[in-house]
Amino acid sequence: MTRAIPTRDDYVAWTTMTTRWADIDVYGHMNNARYFELIDTVVNNHLAAATGTDIRQLPAIGVVAEVSCRYFAEVGYPEPVELGLVVDRVGRSSVVYRVGLFQGDREEAAAEGRFVHVYVDNADPARPVTPMPEVVRAAVTPLLRA
Repeated sequence: MTRAIPTRDDYVAWTTMTTRWADIDVYGHMNNARYFELIDTVVNNHLAAATGTDIRQLPAIGVVAEVSCRYFAEVGYPEPVELGLVVDRVGRSSVVYRVGLFQGDREEAAAEGRFVHVYVDNADPARPVTPMPEVVRAAVTPLLRA
């Protein structure tokens, strides 16, 4: 089953980032690695802003358990990229995010990333933590699509 191309209406929170000359490959497309950097950054920027703390110092930290990206259209330089963020699921120790990347006035996403955080003990990252810190749960719950 193929999912439809996401639109701006599918996301709850927004931020804008810039593309850089170095992001573009020899074909004029944004390099795949840069998509993942943007996806990772928008999630962690949201967590830092919404919790009001240095998330690296929490007793439990989110580690990436899964990341993927579906591509629909080119993202290029020098236009800014608008990133939409939504949460699909908040579990006891994990959060599933989707991040849409948009450029220009397009209503459909140029790409969409899926990003899963699993919370582990900051002092012993081999130990999963259940439940995740309440400050994190409070930061991500408003991103759930009603």
